[in-house]
Amino acid sequence: MRAVVAGGASHIGFVFYPPSPRSVSPDQAAALMKDLPDSIVPVGLFVDADDNWIDTVCAVAPLGMLQLHGRETPKRAAALKARHGRLVMKAISVAKADDVDAAYDYVNAVDWLLFDAKPPPTMTNALPGGNAVQFDWSLMASRICPLPWMLAGGIDADNVGRAVHEANAPVIDVSSGVEDVPGVKNPQKIANFLTTVAALQS
Repeated sequence: MRAVVAGGASHIGFVFYPPSPRSVSPDQAAALMKDLPDSIVPVGLFVDADDNWIDTVCAVAPLGMLQLHGRETPKRAAALKARHGRLVMKAISVAKADDVDAAYDYVNAVDWLLFDAKPPPTMTNALPGGNAVQFDWSLMASRICPLPWMLAGGIDADNVGRAVHEANAPVIDVSSGVEDVPGVKNPQKIANFLTTVAALQS
């Protein structure tokens, strides 16, 4: 958390999906958010979660955005936006151009989009995201996205410049790229990543 704040990140994610090694409880998230500056948006990641679970999390942790990383439909996304009065982001799993096109179904239902790599069918124990897998970033380059969006999937300090260039990405999401092992973030890797991103903006 300190590395994220010091590095000037715009968002920070909290995973509320128990099968993930990155999952935290609502109480853990609330404690971590206590000293978060207003300049950083706390994002809660959910995967096909029911209303009770999202209600429970939102009652404890002051999230600024809900990230839907499952098979949530546009109707479900819009319902959650209305129910919780928070920004909503829908993650789109991408392996080919047609997958990118699916994002347009969500334009009137959410505030943000996130384009992440679809896990290959051969990957065992794949998570909805954070698998250190990339997709063809050039699929995004010529797209005019009507919503703010982030690029995710196998990005780290070594390749973030190429990712931004090839996808013409305005915002980058990172998870596995700043970890030692899944679920264990490395503060120095976070600092290096954010320094690299800041240099791209200058």
